[in-house]
Amino acid sequence: MKIGYFTERPYQDPNSGYFGNTGRAIQDLNLSNGEYDPYLGAELYNRYIDEKIYLEEMGFDVVCLNEHHSTPFCMGGVVNVEAAILARVTKKVKIALIGNVLPIHDDPLWLAEQLATIDMFSHGRLIPGWVRGTGRESYSHNAPPTYNWERYNEAHDFIVKAWTEPGPWRWEGKHFQYRYVNPWARPYQSPHPQMWIPGTVSVRTMRWAAERSYPYIMLATDLEATRQSFEQYHEYSAELGKKSGPENLGYMFKVHLEDTEEKAYEVGRKYIEGPSNPFLAGNEGVVNAFIQGLPGLVPRRNKLPTAASQPAGRGGANNPAARGGYDEQLAKGTIIAGTPDTVIPKIRHVLETLRPGTAIFWDGDGAMTHEESMRSMKLFGEYVLPEVREMGIELGLTDSFAEGAATNPPTMATPRSNGSNGN
Repeated sequence: MKIGYFTERPYQDPNSGYFGNTGRAIQDLNLSNGEYDPYLGAELYNRYIDEKIYLEEMGFDVVCLNEHHSTPFCMGGVVNVEAAILARVTKKVKIALIGNVLPIHDDPLWLAEQLATIDMFSHGRLIPGWVRGTGRESYSHNAPPTYNWERYNEAHDFIVKAWTEPGPWRWEGKHFQYRYVNPWARPYQSPHPQMWIPGTVSVRTMRWAAERSYPYIMLATDLEATRQSFEQYHEYSAELGKKSGPENLGYMFKVHLEDTEEKAYEVGRKYIEGPSNPFLAGNEGVVNAFIQGLPGLVPRRNKLPTAASQPAGRGGANNPAARGGYDEQLAKGTIIAGTPDTVIPKIRHVLETLRPGTAIFWDGDGAMTHEESMRSMKLFGEYVLPEVREMGIELGLTDSFAEGAATNPPTMATPRSNGSNGN
C-alpha cells in the first residue's frame, strides 16, 4: 500500500483574535486580506515546505497538497507552485495534488503545461488530482456553478488529449476553444501520470471515477459512511464490467502522535483550533451556507452516504446532527491521537474496515506548531509506518501503482525515447 501525509497549511496568526477555538469566528470569505501579514505568510510557507521535505526522510510514500482560495484555513491557493518546489528538492516521494479545481480554469492548456513541467522536474513522481471545488472557489474566481460539472469534464478530457495526442490540433468545445494545441511540455510519465479523484459527497463524481478506473480518495469522512461509499464504487465498477479493488480506493484520516497519552490529548485538540477551518467539527457557524450551496453545484439527489456525516471530517458544518466536539471525535475515531502503541491498533481498525490501497494521514493542522508536526512525523517514521506497511501486506491492500493494479493508465515513469512527435 501507499502511505501519504496531508495538512491544510493554515495561516496561523496567534495575534489575530481567531487563532484559538474560543476566538473570533470567521465566516467563509468574510475576512479581508488586509489582515494578512506577508512576513508571517513567508515564514509559514517555508515551514510547510520544510515539513514536507522531512516527511520524505521519515519514509512516507506520498506528499499530498490541496487547493482552496480566499481563505485563511488553507494557504494552498497556488498548489502547483508548491508542487514544483517539492518536485525539485525531493528525490523519492510522490507528489499528489488533491487537487486542481478544474472548473475555475479558463485556460486548461496552461494547466496541462504546468503539470507536465512538474512531472518532468520530479522525473515522473506527480499524481494529478481533479476536484470540482467548493462554492468558495467558484465564488471567488467568478466561475459559473451551473456549468461546474460540464467544465470539469471538458477540461479533464482536453488535458488528457493534450498529454497523449501529438499536435497540432484544434479543440472546439462548449466551454473551451483553441485554434492551435501543441504543448511542447509533455509529461515524463507515459502515456500520462496516474490521476486521483478526491471527494466526499458526489455519487456522480464517484461513478465518473469508476468508469475510468481512477482511484477515488475519500477525505476524512466518517468510517461507516465511507465504507458504504467504497462499496458503491465497487458496485459501479462491476456494473461496467470492470475490476476494482483496494488500488482504486484511498482514505485520508486525522492521526497525531506524541510520546505520552497526555501530550497527545492536548495537542490533538489543536485540530479544531486555528483559523476556523470549516471542514473541522467544532468550528460550526463559519460556513456561509449561501456560498457553499451555490445553485447547480451539487444536485441534492446526487450525494453519497458521507454527506450526512461531513462535519466530522470535511464539508457541511451546518448539519446539527453530525456536529461533535473534540472528545466526541476521539470517541468516534474521526480524530486519532495517542502514542504509537495506542494509535497502531486504531489505524488497523480503519484499514480492516475500509480496505484502501492508499492511507493518508492528516496531521500538523489547526493550531499545531512546527515542533509538534515534526515530532509526530518522526514518531510515524520510527514506529508507525513500518507497522502500517506490514498491515498492508497482511490485508492484501494493493496500491494503485502495483503491477497489475486495476487503475488507468498503467503509467511508466520512463521518458519517450524516439520520434519528434513524442511517440
